[in-house]
Amino acid sequence: MIVSVAAIHVKVINILQCGYQIPDPLPWTKLAGPLAAAEDALARLDERLAKSPIRDGWIARTHFTDACASLWLEGELVHLEDLVLHDAGMDIRSPTHELTRARTVLRARRRIAEAKPDWALSPAGLAKLRGRQGVAGCEDETSNRNKGRPAANEAEEADGEARSEGHLAIATPDDRLADAFAAVDAAIAKANRALAGEIASQVRRLPERDPLVYDLDWDEDQRMQEWSTIIDRTRNLPPALAAAIADDAWSTIEPLQHTPWLGRLLAAALLRSRGKTRSHLSCLHEGLKAIPRERRRPRDSAGRLAAQLEALAAAAKAGLKDHDRWLTARTLLARKLTGRRSTSRLPALLDYVLCHPVVSAGMIAEELKITPRAAQDLVAELGLREATGRGRYRAWGIL
Repeated sequence: MIVSVAAIHVKVINILQCGYQIPDPLPWTKLAGPLAAAEDALARLDERLAKSPIRDGWIARTHFTDACASLWLEGELVHLEDLVLHDAGMDIRSPTHELTRARTVLRARRRIAEAKPDWALSPAGLAKLRGRQGVAGCEDETSNRNKGRPAANEAEEADGEARSEGHLAIATPDDRLADAFAAVDAAIAKANRALAGEIASQVRRLPERDPLVYDLDWDEDQRMQEWSTIIDRTRNLPPALAAAIADDAWSTIEPLQHTPWLGRLLAAALLRSRGKTRSHLSCLHEGLKAIPRERRRPRDSAGRLAAQLEALAAAAKAGLKDHDRWLTARTLLARKLTGRRSTSRLPALLDYVLCHPVVSAGMIAEELKITPRAAQDLVAELGLREATGRGRYRAWGIL
């Protein structure tokens, strides 16, 4: 038996506030050079893409590469060909968790790129990207459906309920049959109302999160509001610097759990909404891969902003090199189309290859509505390069 128990002193740990402060004044001596290089590189790439014949193919390809780079920055490796096949629904193996996350980044990039320039940073866009708009939309749909029910149906249901209680003492056989049908209709109507109320109550409740995976005390709405306030304070700054601050603030505040990649997509959307990149969505993940690991997250805010600006410049320069290489490859392959009949599928195959890093026979067959054997014959005629080198499946691409 324990005679006495010593009192346990409980130490209260105060939760640190996740605030972010824009450097005031800004360290222009450290930021002037990287800012000028980033602004110039972004302008050159956007101007090149504005008049490029392969603009759509460049954009589609960079969605895949940037999605893989986002997982690479988190220490996860996703093969580019696996992501392409998973997006096409032609996986050769069961998709991994990392591949599913890369597909999520890919879909978010496409959604931002296809929408209006200012959509991603609007309240509706942020709610959609956070996965909150679907719940609200279902709730509104349920309420609208309940409001749109005509009053005549409610009167008929009430009359059916009254009949089902046996208020008619004397009735003919036909009347009894009508009463039976009325009782059934009333029961069905009552069940529909009960189910509608239950579904509405379930829709209003957000899905519960696993406390082992998510911090239940994480106030996402407050953090998002704080991040939006930072974005509003960057309206008078150059677009590239505003994007760098947006990404740095997202990494510091962490509005959403387990989604650090969304901040970089929103920073790229900020460049697009400010008119700096009118023809494309910048690839910040791909640019950060070119920055050495020890320089990506320095302790001082000036160093972090400079690293973000260098990443923007590196992404734009890499985009220019890829564009010129793909344009040259398209020009060389287009020479093989000379003299072909008008119904040839080779031009469509060339356009399809430009939009995907790798293509398989099944993908080509589904896109061009031909057989896999015919797809392989077209690949041989066009002279595409074998991209995977695997024996289990074959895929082709251009440089």
